[in-house]
Amino acid sequence: MIVNIDRSGTVESLEKIVSITKSHEAVEGLMILSCDANGFAPDSVNGVLRDCDIPLFGGVFPEIICGTEKLSAGTIVAGLTKRPEVRIINSLSDINIDYDRELDEKIPDSESIKTVFVFVDGFAKRINAFIESLFNIFGLEVNYIGGGAGSLSMQQKPCLLTNEGMLQDSGLVATVNMESGIGISHGWKKIKGPFRVTESDRNTIKTLDWSPAFEVYQKVVKKHSGQDITEDNFFDMAKKYPFGLSRLAADCIVRDPFKLEADGSLTCVGEVPQESFIYILNGDMSSLVKSASKAAAISRASFTEGHKPDTTLFIDCISRVLFLKEDFQQELKAVVDPGTELIGALTIGEIANSRKSYLEFYNKTAVVGSMGN
Repeated sequence: MIVNIDRSGTVESLEKIVSITKSHEAVEGLMILSCDANGFAPDSVNGVLRDCDIPLFGGVFPEIICGTEKLSAGTIVAGLTKRPEVRIINSLSDINIDYDRELDEKIPDSESIKTVFVFVDGFAKRINAFIESLFNIFGLEVNYIGGGAGSLSMQQKPCLLTNEGMLQDSGLVATVNMESGIGISHGWKKIKGPFRVTESDRNTIKTLDWSPAFEVYQKVVKKHSGQDITEDNFFDMAKKYPFGLSRLAADCIVRDPFKLEADGSLTCVGEVPQESFIYILNGDMSSLVKSASKAAAISRASFTEGHKPDTTLFIDCISRVLFLKEDFQQELKAVVDPGTELIGALTIGEIANSRKSYLEFYNKTAVVGSMGN
């Protein structure tokens, strides 16, 4: 990738680095990773996006990654040397949309697709259904990498960047003939469970073993931490105690509870199916940093033989940053590959698989992509 970085976060600087990057003779498409603190809005940014005469895709995230530094303002524009085909799926919360049909109609068959970039509005309510449909289209034939865009304000707003402008409650799929290797690991450990999800509504858990979800969660967290968890400190405590969604013969999928509802339900980033089984998890700095190192090692080992990556794309959960605080620097160092440029986004959920397992929407998980031609 041909990478240019702006640290100011202004629309004028975005326009400048888009122009510089797309003018490179080898660049055929753009991936744009931007910070929420830039304050980008459709009225100010859509002109820049719509004027771009090559395909572009990306999103607005709580923070972005540049080398061993995380940026709270600014933008990364990465030029792809293979042309991406970008497709947009709207209404990612609508229970009446058949995403299998939508994707089948919009994405043409192609044997040349090797990597699929997937970005979604992280607060859409049917991300899992969309991801399942995407896997139905491509299966294990390609690598997937991406994540949820959005803001730590927890307010849904336009956060995806496309040639059509900024979008919300949508997903975008960029298919490209690019070599890649993907590594996934989370480092969280089970402390209690499993609990049966006896009532849920998409991404909201209502009851566990027929008791109010928060009542069950509160008891486990207090016993483990020695601290009460209340409405006032819920977000701060919950970042240390995610859920783990059980998977047959595989590591659990982490679900991040981010909102305590008035009725004692818990709303998560990502769906939690009714009648599934979940655990309550916990971790520490050492386990999380080791997991990032593991994901990086897997991505390099699985990169296409005979090719060499030029970019490391790190998709990491913003809640891992909130948990690790100053120790997040250790996680960044753990994924550095001296032979590549490290860029990335701190996301509202992560999307990946590595041609070996089911495609998933993860939370609190480190996803590392070794990318190149």
